[in-house]
Amino acid sequence: MNQMKVKKEKIYYFNPEEQLASYYFGEAFSKLLEENYRRGQELVFLCIGSDRATGDCLGPILGYKLTRLPSKDYFVYGTLEQPVHAKNLANTIQEIYHTHIDPFVIAIDSSLGRATHIGYATLGKGPLKPGAGVDKDLPCVGDLFITGIVNLSGMFDHMLLQTTRLNVVMSLADHIYLGIRQGIRMCIRGFHSIHS
Repeated sequence: MNQMKVKKEKIYYFNPEEQLASYYFGEAFSKLLEENYRRGQELVFLCIGSDRATGDCLGPILGYKLTRLPSKDYFVYGTLEQPVHAKNLANTIQEIYHTHIDPFVIAIDSSLGRATHIGYATLGKGPLKPGAGVDKDLPCVGDLFITGIVNLSGMFDHMLLQTTRLNVVMSLADHIYLGIRQGIRMCIRGFHSIHS
């Protein structure tokens, strides 16, 4: 029997309540982009979630915010107007890989976690497993992932998403948006200095 060691990638945790958290998020995001994104790839944000449950609307809110950024060096799937959720996720993933040249996908979703991490954002390399917190079997997606821990994981997870405080979701959305914006700026500066 062959045994293979699987290297566990580092997951970064950010508490939006801490001063400069968005800056540090942006710095880590920029570093992950510089290490993994190749020139010529099309940058795609896949913002997963439903606008019908408070705890699941982080993705669509971030998608909405990202479409408002002046930079058009990326594509956004999943907004308040056109959410990407369990029923259309597989088709959306297919559309991304058929539409874009060598897409680099950043998957964004709400998540459930420990009580001590509620309100934290996470960032890491590798695919996201949407729906895992509520026992849904959905396809893994993403080269990088971003999650916002909106509530406690445990019994009655579906109910927890319905009763999540909107303030937690909005605070995470603002923090992650600022971090992404900062990270893209840092990355663009890095690319210009490398290629100058």
